[in-house]
Amino acid sequence: MIRALSRGTTRVVVVVLALSVAGSVTAAPDGIVPLARAHAHNDYLHPRPLLDALDAGFTSVEADVWLVDGELFVAHDRSAIRPARTLRTLYLEPLRRIVREHDGHVHRGYPYPVILLVDIKSEAEATYRVLDTQLSAYRPMLTAMPASGVRLGAVLVIVSGNRPRDFMLGQTERLAGYDGRSTDLGGPLASSFMPLVSDNWMLRFAWMGIGPMPEDERRRLAGIVAAAHDRGQRVRFWATPDSGPGAEAVWTVLLRAGVDYINADRLAALRAFLLRMDPSRSQLIVR
Repeated sequence: MIRALSRGTTRVVVVVLALSVAGSVTAAPDGIVPLARAHAHNDYLHPRPLLDALDAGFTSVEADVWLVDGELFVAHDRSAIRPARTLRTLYLEPLRRIVREHDGHVHRGYPYPVILLVDIKSEAEATYRVLDTQLSAYRPMLTAMPASGVRLGAVLVIVSGNRPRDFMLGQTERLAGYDGRSTDLGGPLASSFMPLVSDNWMLRFAWMGIGPMPEDERRRLAGIVAAAHDRGQRVRFWATPDSGPGAEAVWTVLLRAGVDYINADRLAALRAFLLRMDPSRSQLIVR
C-alpha cells in the first residue's frame, strides 16, 4: 500500500524498496520484467538511449546534459555534443510516446514512476531554468512537487550534478526533485524536495568487492541507508565496480543492505544478477 507521510502541511508519498518479500517478479504484458533497483548509468552511451534500458526492465536512467545556445544536449563531455542528441529527442519525446502507448505508465502494468536522472554538466542555474521550461511541456506525464506535497506521474525527473539548490528551494512548484548527497542526510531537506541521495562509492568506501567487506564499512553503509529510509529517501551510489570479480560482490552487498538503486553500465549483466539473486527483490514495494 501507499503510505502518505504528513510533515506540517506537506503530504509526501513515500516509495521504498523492501529487502525481501514473498512472491516472484511479474512480467508486463510485453514480456518485460520491471526491475525496481536497476539504474542505467550514463544511459545515453548505449546504442539506443533509453530504449535499451527499458527493454532490459530498468526503472531509472541517467542523462548528462549541457546547455549550449539555449538547448540541452546529452553528452558526457562538451566535445561529444551532436546536434540530434538533445534531452527532448533522446528522452522526453520517447517517454511521452511510451507513456501514451502504455496507458499512463512507462512499463506496462508497472504503476510506479520511472526515474529520469538529469546530470547537469554546465552552469547550474542557467541549465536548470531551461530544463524547467522544457519539462513544463511534458507536465501530464511528470511527477510534480507543489507546495502541498507530491503528485505522482509516470516519470520522476531528478536533478543531479550541478544542482541549483537555493533556486529550486525557492520555487513554488517543481517538476524535478533534487539529488542529495550523504552529507545532506539528517538535514532540513524533506523527501518531497530530495527524494534521492546519491554518492561516490569510492569516496565513502575502500572495499571494491575483493574479500570480505570490512565491518566498519558495512556499518557505515547500513547507517547511510537507515538515515535515508527514515526520511523516505532512496539511495544510490556511483563509481561502484561494474565489471571484474568485485562487481557482483558489491552488488550483492548493496542489494542486501537495502540500497535502492544499483548503478550499472552493463544492462544485461545487472538484469541477470537481479533476477538470479532473488526475483522478489526486483519488485517495488510501497508501504
